[in-house]
Amino acid sequence: MSQARTITIEKEEIRPGEYKQISINVGRLPSDTRINIRAHVFHGKEAGPTVLILGGIHGDEIVGVEIVRRSIAEGHFEGIQAGTIIAIPLLNVYGFINFSREVPDGKDVNRSFPGSTSGSLASRVARTLSKKILPYVDYAMDFHTGGASRYNYPQVRYTKNYPESKSLADVFKAPFQIENTVIKNSFRKTCRDMNIPSIVFEGGESVRLDGYSIIVGLKGIQRVLNHLGIFDKNTPAPDYKVINIKRTSWLRAPYSGMFVWSQSSGTFVKVGEPLGMIYDPFGTKSVTVNSKYEGYIIGHNNASVVNQGDALFHIGYEI
Repeated sequence: MSQARTITIEKEEIRPGEYKQISINVGRLPSDTRINIRAHVFHGKEAGPTVLILGGIHGDEIVGVEIVRRSIAEGHFEGIQAGTIIAIPLLNVYGFINFSREVPDGKDVNRSFPGSTSGSLASRVARTLSKKILPYVDYAMDFHTGGASRYNYPQVRYTKNYPESKSLADVFKAPFQIENTVIKNSFRKTCRDMNIPSIVFEGGESVRLDGYSIIVGLKGIQRVLNHLGIFDKNTPAPDYKVINIKRTSWLRAPYSGMFVWSQSSGTFVKVGEPLGMIYDPFGTKSVTVNSKYEGYIIGHNNASVVNQGDALFHIGYEI
């Protein structure tokens, strides 16, 4: 391998073999509180790929924040041999301190890419990442959870018709691998436009930590870094079979009331199989929620009270 070169991010020089924390200001709140992106940069002595490991695009999705935080705190990125790791545990600082997916004006950072320096806070956060971090990046892993009381079984989503993204998912080895198209103005869409292979990890539920999802995420990161030659560590194969899924659909509530699920995420179900019940609060009516698909439950709703049309079970099929 050849010797790595010094890189400069936000006027901070990071020399080969060096680690630095870099703080990038993206704006202020009306209280004059500064909002900063804090990036941890681990730069190897030998040349190699740069990997962005990102959490907290949605501030209430703390499983992703914890996966990246724990990777840093437990020294998983120390002793890097080649290449560079840029780890950002928390992108949406405002959302994190307010238990919110969004920023003050209600905008979603992950629908604001590539962003604008003169736009909303969400747009400025997205623009800062797009202009000051992504130009250095060769691969990206973005960590999320289910939102609005919905639990996601650990899964990786990769970009349809983009083999490099699929290859990254194959190495990560989450229990479920899901092919889907990129969403307009999302982080993954910007990565695709910049020809940066990326994957999105989903695991757990917003505002809650989920031990299993955290462990799957930590091990997946290590597999990818080992595969790219950044480390030379032994990461065992998972003790589960990886399921590839081509299509997904939500089962929605046929009736409003109190919801009790009987089948949870990770379970294989058949057409017509009962998945849960909805009861009215007066004890006079109940409705069974039956599966319309044969496949795996990749996510379910933990809300105790639901309205007609609410998403209850996310089913993955065409396996």
